[in-house]
Amino acid sequence: MKTAVLKFGGDVVADTAMLLAVLRDVQVLAAEGWRFVLVHGGGPQASALQARLGLQTRKVAGRRVTDESTLQVMTQILAGEVSVTVLAAARATNLRAVGLSGVSDGLVSATRRPPIDVPGESTPVDFGLVGEIVEIRAEIIEHLWEGGFTPVVNSLGVAPDSRDESEACAVFNINADTVASTLAAHLGVDHLFLMTGVPGVLRDKDDPTTRIARLTPQAAEEAIADGVIVDGMIPKVQEAFAHLEQGISAVHILGAGPGDLAGEARSPGARGTALVRE
Repeated sequence: MKTAVLKFGGDVVADTAMLLAVLRDVQVLAAEGWRFVLVHGGGPQASALQARLGLQTRKVAGRRVTDESTLQVMTQILAGEVSVTVLAAARATNLRAVGLSGVSDGLVSATRRPPIDVPGESTPVDFGLVGEIVEIRAEIIEHLWEGGFTPVVNSLGVAPDSRDESEACAVFNINADTVASTLAAHLGVDHLFLMTGVPGVLRDKDDPTTRIARLTPQAAEEAIADGVIVDGMIPKVQEAFAHLEQGISAVHILGAGPGDLAGEARSPGARGTALVRE
């Protein structure tokens, strides 16, 4: 029995045909015995709601700064609109999916992240109510797996306890990639699938036919040094290899086209880029 975490963003959720295609692949693989955890983001939906409410979206180095109003938006979008959209689509594909928040019984416990150094910024950046994961309660996932369900997790986290017994525990916004990779490492899954807007790591970033099927750490370092891997794909590849060090067997960067997930799962490198230790 193979286990996997699949992360996709709000752009996939916003495209009904694309979302249904991805979930059909998950359903087919689940019928073959795979156990999946789905982790979703909701960035485009959150930005759209902020605009409708007249709230400014502030980002630094591509990461959202989360003040109290932004956190309200994120909880409504992640635990509400996006989660329901994914679950309704799963229902249409006969995938037995159950929606979870990282807040659910402390599935994802987190503390507020302190200000951090960001390239290009002269002083450490305080991203606000953004969480740093301190604990994963994997037994919740395993319980659902045993029941034949596919957990669908949003990227909110909750403080381990409240400083004041008269108040609820603090809730934090967390990057969906971080939640997915931490869950994958804690569960010790066989595969972590990261869906992007491109079909994998490309030799020519403007030509999708130049996809690299398989990368090892040494090959990746050479490709970065030679200018083959560039721009935003560099940190994504570097982070993927860091995930491998946490015990994940393989990390896949792939697109969200029909059959991409199933094809890549059955034959790593066939539809995306498989990053492996050696």
